[in-house]
Amino acid sequence: MNQQYIEKTNELYKLAAETQTEMIKIWLEHVIFTPLWWLGITLSVIPWIIWLCFSKKESRDRLLYAGFTIMLISSFFDFLGVQLGLWIYYYEIIPWIPAYEPWDWTLMPVIFMIFIEYKPNSSPYIKGFIFAVLAALIGEPLFKYIGLYKALHWNSFFSFPIYFLFFLMGYWFTRKQHFSYYWSS
Repeated sequence: MNQQYIEKTNELYKLAAETQTEMIKIWLEHVIFTPLWWLGITLSVIPWIIWLCFSKKESRDRLLYAGFTIMLISSFFDFLGVQLGLWIYYYEIIPWIPAYEPWDWTLMPVIFMIFIEYKPNSSPYIKGFIFAVLAALIGEPLFKYIGLYKALHWNSFFSFPIYFLFFLMGYWFTRKQHFSYYWSS
């Protein structure tokens, strides 16, 4: 094994742990229980309640599979963007997660599921386009404006095709007839 690599990796992990400890201190002093933190809590809970009240019970299973897929994909790309220094969040709900949970875990999947359920025979490309406009060109700038998010090396227009593809991938999941699991013994 390369000892120099191991020593450098250990040093970087130690720095990362120290940075995380400092971030948690700052979060405890300046973020938790602020109005923007409460907004995040609200954005994390209320959309799910609304969706549960108005969604068709017979469609929930299928939509939740697809919504969970959107949640995973959105979270992965959000984590990646933060780690690559493309953007930063200021009022995280949970300080250990390098992304904005209400966006990835609630707004993206719930809005997606509403779009899928409303006018189910409409073109997924038109819905995907509208979804991408709402997320990239309205949602991101709004979150910047209220101070939740800052783009460092990113432009909201870059997000548009990504959100469009997210929608189409989620749409594909809703069209699966069944989910089979094969277990080998």
